[in-house]
Amino acid sequence: MAVQNSIHCTLIVLLLFSNTGNAQIPEKLKTDKGWIQGVSENGLTIFRGIPFAAPPVGRLRWKAPQAVSEWTDVRSAEHFAASPMQAGNPVGGKSEDCLYLNVWSPAKSTRDQLPVMVWIYGGGFSTGSTAEPWYEGSKLAQKGVVFVSIAYRVGPLGFLVHPSLNAESKDHVSGNYGLLDQIAALKWIQKNIARFGGDPRKVTIFGESAGGLSVSMLCASPLAKGLFRGAISQSGASFGPAGNIFYPGENMKLLSTANEEGVKYLHNAGVSNIEELRSLPPDKLPMAWGVGSSWPVIDGYVIPDVQYTLYSNGKYSDIPVLIGYNSDEGLSFSPGKTPEECTESVRKRYGKFADDLLKAYPVGDTSVSRSARNLSRDAAFGWHNWTWAKLQSQTGHAKVFYYFFDQHPDYPASSSMFGYGSPHAQDVSYVFQHLEASDPNISQSDVSISKAMGDYWINFVKFGDPNGGGLPQWSPFTNNSPIVMYFDKTPHPGPVPDIEALKVLDKYFQWKISNNKSN
Repeated sequence: MAVQNSIHCTLIVLLLFSNTGNAQIPEKLKTDKGWIQGVSENGLTIFRGIPFAAPPVGRLRWKAPQAVSEWTDVRSAEHFAASPMQAGNPVGGKSEDCLYLNVWSPAKSTRDQLPVMVWIYGGGFSTGSTAEPWYEGSKLAQKGVVFVSIAYRVGPLGFLVHPSLNAESKDHVSGNYGLLDQIAALKWIQKNIARFGGDPRKVTIFGESAGGLSVSMLCASPLAKGLFRGAISQSGASFGPAGNIFYPGENMKLLSTANEEGVKYLHNAGVSNIEELRSLPPDKLPMAWGVGSSWPVIDGYVIPDVQYTLYSNGKYSDIPVLIGYNSDEGLSFSPGKTPEECTESVRKRYGKFADDLLKAYPVGDTSVSRSARNLSRDAAFGWHNWTWAKLQSQTGHAKVFYYFFDQHPDYPASSSMFGYGSPHAQDVSYVFQHLEASDPNISQSDVSISKAMGDYWINFVKFGDPNGGGLPQWSPFTNNSPIVMYFDKTPHPGPVPDIEALKVLDKYFQWKISNNKSN
């Protein structure tokens, strides 16, 4: 009998250890506000549509995010919540009730304390959704991190500024609600992510386009300090001047300018005050691109000052960053359809600097050249990333890793795409390991670059450094050694792209920042 009991106990122990090897955190768990029910998929426990703030509706429209109320029943977290209100029709529909996040966890136990990777979507601060198929987080989570994607208000609902809204606020500012949503989501993560097997001390934020701009702004916002330990910005940085004439790369507004736009917005909406505007159904609000205030604003609170000034004075979160942009961003931000249109637009924007810039970035004789597109690329992305890398290397201590994405087919001379590089947002599906979502005709080189980028990004999230696992060495950028990692057929180091032309463009931006002027 003793022998049988011993064998029985041994079998139980073996079964327990066997089950532990395949265990996952439970599909049903409790957040600080109540129980949620997720699903198990692909070896992960996934929770979609978790509220991190109260619905910003009614009296809470154009208010900073408020705490979500507790609930008593088990709340389903199997499906994405609606996307924020915006022009167009995002995946899964849209609603003013939009402050939700999603979690993909590979944790076997709530005690695993895995690093956390937080995605912030792009869309020009006017559109966006966590439910886009190329933002699906399974393949990144399967590499050993808890992956989180967060929603935030966009367009006028996310960024409207108005004198009456300033008066309502205890901080005497308005706008930047979308950034405050992001900060509220990061605070929720600090409170709750350990329940999902994540470590709140090991949070890295990352985003692309407006999401990358958000990352850049959060790095310099005192309200976000201490909420993350690393940052990845893909095609997004905000180091340009503030003004009242706006171009790509010069988008920041002062509160006074945004107030004037807010007054015009009410007029366009056909109302005379904020109360009437709040009473309009969300689908009756003007939402088109460029209508009203649809961009973050320098308010002295969420964004204290021009980011160039903040970084020059060391007023930012001195944490490791991984930053970069794509080789042909200008394809998505056209400088003009003809050389004549392109030349005219350069002269209009850059004034006394135009001649030097046209020499540094020639527009072509019969068609708009790649170099002309590169001026658009660098004005919106290249100069900002280069400046971020230089200033943080100069005033900070944490490492800067700088990349240039140039993965694309070599189009033949007979092709209408001859000379094309990598356009805006192409890198996203590579990082997320979802190449099939963007192009069915992928090459082995595409697969290799995608795997390398995913591994570099995950290493950075885990260790604050992208190196490891047999990948080609990625040296940090310093002002004495300005090394950039190129993603072009293979990962390999190289110089800052078009550095001599960037130096010419830098003279313009230095003048604009020092004089705080607009053309």
